[in-house]
Formats: sequence, structure tokens, C-alpha cells
Amino acid sequence: MIQIIQQRAKCIGCNACVEIAEHRWRVSRKDGKCTLVGAKEKRGFYVVNVEEGEREDVIAAARVCPARIIKWKDCS
Repeated sequence: MIQIIQQRAKCIGCNACVEIAEHRWRVSRKDGKCTLVGAKEKRGFYVVNVEEGEREDVIAAARVCPARIIKWKDCS
């Protein structure tokens, strides 16, 4: 398992994460920011645990995010 952490308030809505992993991120129609699908909010950070099979997409999304608001860590 890996954990994805997103600081959504700092999202600039560039859509890069959605293009890489559209099953994991969506663009909000309300504010244009990207939302981490399935995540729970805790003190401004959105967190979700995902299966190992999503590792490559998560790492790629974190790398291309110009705002650097996507982090991940192993939670095995």
C-alpha cells in the first residue's frame, strides 16, 4: 500500500495529475482545483491509501505537479 497526500488549497488547477491518473484525480467544477478521489481531509491535507498497482501513476503525478503539492509514502 502507498499513501497519497495532497495539499489541495495550493492546487493551481493545471490538470497534470488528472492527465496522468484520471481514475485518482478529478477537476472540481466549483473551483477548478484537482480533487484526490477517495481522500479524506485532515487539517488541509487530503489523504488516501491505495494499492501498490497505482504506484507508477502516483509517482508520475507527484513529479509533474508544478505546485509540488502531491506527496506519497509507503505504508506497508
